[in-house]
Order: sequence, then C-alpha cells, then structure tokens
Amino acid sequence: MLAAVDHVQLAAPPGSENLLRTYYVDVLGMTELPKPPALAARGGCWFEAGSVQLHLGIEQDFRPAKKAHPGLRVTDIETYAARLAAGAAPVIWDDSLPGHRRFYSEDPVGNRLEFLEPVTARRAHQR
Repeated sequence: MLAAVDHVQLAAPPGSENLLRTYYVDVLGMTELPKPPALAARGGCWFEAGSVQLHLGIEQDFRPAKKAHPGLRVTDIETYAARLAAGAAPVIWDDSLPGHRRFYSEDPVGNRLEFLEPVTARRAHQR
C-alpha cells in the first residue's frame, strides 16, 4: 500500500548544478541535502523544504518536460509569486482549478513547476 510520495525527480543538463542551487535555495527557499557518495558521483542536486523533496538528476541529452511537473503546495501564494518574480522566474497564473489559487513557473533549465494554495471559503469571498 502506498503511504506517501518520498520525492520527485526532475532532470537537468550536465554542469547546471550551481544554477540549480541558486534557484532552489535562494529563490524557492529550499535547503540542499547531501547526496550519498555513490550518487553524488553522478552529479545533480537534492533539495528539501519541510516534507517536500526534489531531486534533480543529470541527463546527458536533457530536454525539459513541457507538461509533466510537480505540484507544490505553498502558503501565502501572492507573496510566494512575488518572490519568484523578484528572482526573475516566470509567474503564469491559472484560475482553472476550482478551490485553488495557482500559478506555473519554470526553473532555470526549463522544468515546469506548479505552485498552488487551497482557497478557504472566507478568502474566496474576499477575491
């Protein structure tokens, strides 16, 4: 029986680790996790924030997915969107999911990311 999602793996091009660190740590506010030595030799980076883990693995002929993406739940989505925009990340709002505020963005290598926050009944009336 499935109990939880342990992590989400995204791909990245060779040599992009420093760019990824800047984005995932400085812009998204995640913490880098040390990779086990046998896996560190392959390159890439692992990040976490709370119970969320994103692993970015190196793929030689990398092409970012344009549709596939992790959905990352956030709090105070307006402030979070402003944080991404200040970090030069695109913020594309999408209001097609009932009961949620959400936007899409991309990391510096083109991986699509969804950020969403449930809308409470009180907040829904304030919009």
